[in-house]
Amino acid sequence: MRNDAFLEAVRERGAYASRQEADRAARVVLALLGAHLVGEERNRLAARLPETYALILLNPLPAAEPLSAERFVRAAAAWIEGATEETALWDTGAVLSAVAEAVDADLMRRILLQLPPGYDLLFGRPGEA
Repeated sequence: MRNDAFLEAVRERGAYASRQEADRAARVVLALLGAHLVGEERNRLAARLPETYALILLNPLPAAEPLSAERFVRAAAAWIEGATEETALWDTGAVLSAVAEAVDADLMRRILLQLPPGYDLLFGRPGEA
């Protein structure tokens, strides 16, 4: 996926006024996601993203423990300047739903199997785990 297409998908889903806002959300959410995915699934996902975002996904700080979907959103809120849990939930959904559109159903299922319950909703794919 090209950088422009990915950022535009995030911008539209998040109803952001600018691409800079979409970029900020994408960087935070993908850094957090990368800390929770391992192996082939993380590599295959990175291959579907623009290079800038693939590198963020592939080079995260390792997570000390798996975060529930709720704690993932709280972590995003802590990393996004001026965010609340409500706005971070919006940001997370905008980015992860764009990610879900970039991958096939098999990879999406395998990603969800690596994550705690509840992430299917963040990706906009309820019941796919």
